Amino acid sequence: MIIRERENDFVMIEQKNHAQFAGDVMAQWKKTLFQGEELSKSVDYAIRMHDYGWESLDKSPFWNDKKQAPYSLFDFPKAPKIIFYTYGIDEVEKVDAYAALLCSRHYTQFFLKDSSKESQAFLKQEEERKSRIIAALDYFDKCVFDFHYALLVLGDTLSVYACVNEPGATEETIHPFFKKGLSLSEELGLNETNIHPSWIDEQTIALKVFPFEAPINSRLIQKVVSKAAIMEKGLLDSYNEAEYEEVRINVRSAK
Repeated sequence: MIIRERENDFVMIEQKNHAQFAGDVMAQWKKTLFQGEELSKSVDYAIRMHDYGWESLDKSPFWNDKKQAPYSLFDFPKAPKIIFYTYGIDEVEKVDAYAALLCSRHYTQFFLKDSSKESQAFLKQEEERKSRIIAALDYFDKCVFDFHYALLVLGDTLSVYACVNEPGATEETIHPFFKKGLSLSEELGLNETNIHPSWIDEQTIALKVFPFEAPINSRLIQKVVSKAAIMEKGLLDSYNEAEYEEVRINVRSAK
């Protein structure tokens, strides 16, 4: 769950909806810039399904009594998080092994500097998965794979930008994580190091670097849950009773 707190309520975005927005954005990547075209369907599947492990969990959000807010992706406890990450990768692998390899790479990045037993066991498990999947592939090009992974990261980060900021956010109110823009991986081959997204109105995000075929028209599905309702009924009942809302978001070039 991605959480955005307001004065009187919480905006709550399920991970699957965040991932679908990421997929909509990256589906428009310029074909002339795409490496390994024969794997494009696997890359699209990985981007849209990279947070599949959270789907059931997000239907029953947990309350963080320390922060007096719903648990979010960023503060959810590590040990159960690893369980859901593993489940998600397992489910993706049942459909597309290459997509699972991309998802596995995505999650292992979060634990590379973590020496805990849980994290080290997860890294070992995913290294074994990586070896097994690559051995079963007819052909594996690491440079192309790194490019595909960079696409996943960019889609994920652009979607997080749309989720954690209020539509129309200004330079003063933008989430601290994005104050300096958004880093671009050199594997994307864009000769740029930063993409600098900005809200130009409540429905439009502009990008100074725009490696996409055309302006992107997508949506974010969210729920807005009032703090008063949570105090009265608890988080779970309040979340279940809240209606899903659709927020239209356009992504276009700033030029």
